Amino acid sequence: MNHLEIKDLNLVDYIDAWDLMKSNVSRRSATDQDEVWLAEHNPVYTLGHAANEEFLLEENNIPVVRTDRGGQITYHGPGQLMIYFLINLKRLGWGPKRLICELESMVIELLERYGIHAQRREGAPGIYVDEKKIASIGLKIKRGFCYHGISLNVDMDLKPFGGIVTCGIPSLEVVQVSDFIEISMTQIKADLIELIKDHNTEAA
Repeated sequence: MNHLEIKDLNLVDYIDAWDLMKSNVSRRSATDQDEVWLAEHNPVYTLGHAANEEFLLEENNIPVVRTDRGGQITYHGPGQLMIYFLINLKRLGWGPKRLICELESMVIELLERYGIHAQRREGAPGIYVDEKKIASIGLKIKRGFCYHGISLNVDMDLKPFGGIVTCGIPSLEVVQVSDFIEISMTQIKADLIELIKDHNTEAA
């Protein structure tokens, strides 16, 4: 990921961040820098473009947004770190499988820094700790560019996950970083940025 720029959007509504991503990708040229955006969102359920609405189990005051990413339904809220990747895949020569593998590996390496042993799960993209999901991944590829990315549960209210079939997997439980270690969102972001820069340097 050469020519990489990292931006922190802080707390922003999901729809506003999504609109920014779509606008950015629509005008992006082959020579523009790749970008990684960090963000947190106000409470929202999001469904992938082909997600089953039956996986929304209960009506509550949390907005529901059908988006253009892949994947099923999930929840976003304060205390969850969104990591959005706006990357020129043609320049990297990556396909979707390589992209997902690289992004998952980055999160697994980040969690290993905290002594949290995470892994992939066959047939179910994302990151798991003891079969419980700690990070979800959903992407969109358009014109050779990707956007959307990964949501990492750091220190949030997990109760809204009870209102959905998370990622379309019945009985799937969720977990977060704060279940294992006391760490601030600020520190998580700093460690992630360092890790991204290290990977970017190695790929240059």
